[in-house]
Amino acid sequence: MLLHFIDVGQGDSILVQVNNKNMLIDAGPADSRENLLDYLSLLNINNLDYVIATHPHEDHIGNMAYIIDKYNVLNFYAPKITNNTKSFETMVEALVRKDLKINVIKAGIRSISLGKNTKVEVFSPSSDNYENINNYSPIIKISHGNNSFLLTGDAEELIEKEVINSNYNLKSDLLKIGHHGSSSSTSKEFFYKVNPSITVISVGKNNSYGHPTKKVLETIKNSKILRTDQKGTILILSDGKSLKMIDAPKI
Repeated sequence: MLLHFIDVGQGDSILVQVNNKNMLIDAGPADSRENLLDYLSLLNINNLDYVIATHPHEDHIGNMAYIIDKYNVLNFYAPKITNNTKSFETMVEALVRKDLKINVIKAGIRSISLGKNTKVEVFSPSSDNYENINNYSPIIKISHGNNSFLLTGDAEELIEKEVINSNYNLKSDLLKIGHHGSSSSTSKEFFYKVNPSITVISVGKNNSYGHPTKKVLETIKNSKILRTDQKGTILILSDGKSLKMIDAPKI
C-alpha cells in the first residue's frame, strides 16, 4: 500500500493506492492546482475508485471539480453538508456533468472496499448537525495487514471526544494530524488513544494561521513528525508489517 500525502500548501490531499485501487481524499486549495494535477499525472492514473471530499472548505475541495472532470471517478463520497461557495458549486456542477451521485459518508458505513488484506472503517460524523463545518470531516481508519492509518480531515476536539466515547479502536501506526496542526484538534486524550509512531501534518509554508501550533507539536513530540511544509509530498509504503517513508516522484 502507498499513501501519498500530497503537498498542496495550506490544505489536504491524500491518495491511497492498494490492490490496484486508488482512493483520493480531498483535493487541496485552488492555488495548488498545478502541483496536484502534475503530481497525479506522474502516477499514470486513469480511474479513481473512490473520491472523498471530507468537508466543503476551499482548502480541501478547491480542485475537486478538476479532479471529477479529468478522471474516471467510480464512487464519490461527502458528508451531508452544503456550502454556498464557488468551490462547492463548481464541484457539484462537475458531479452533475459526470452523472455522479454523492454517497453520504458517516460513521459506520461499510461500502468502501480497497480489496484484500485491507479494511476501511469510518468513525465519524455520527450526527447530521454540527455548528462547525470542520466537524463533518470523517475520521477514517485504514488497516493494511498489521499496519493502520488514521485520517482525520479537519475534525476538531468535539469529534475526537465523540469517537473516543464510541469506543472505536483508534490505535494506529500513523495519524494524519487534524486541521493542519491547529490547536482546535489533536487533544492529548485523542492522541494517546491513537498512540501513533508517525504523525503527518499537511500544512503550508509560512501560513498566516500559525499552523502547526506549539501546543500540537508539544502533544505529538514523541512521534516521528513529517510535515509537508518541510518535506514536500510525503510518501509512505506499507507492506502490511512495517512502514517506511520513500521518495515521492518529483514533478
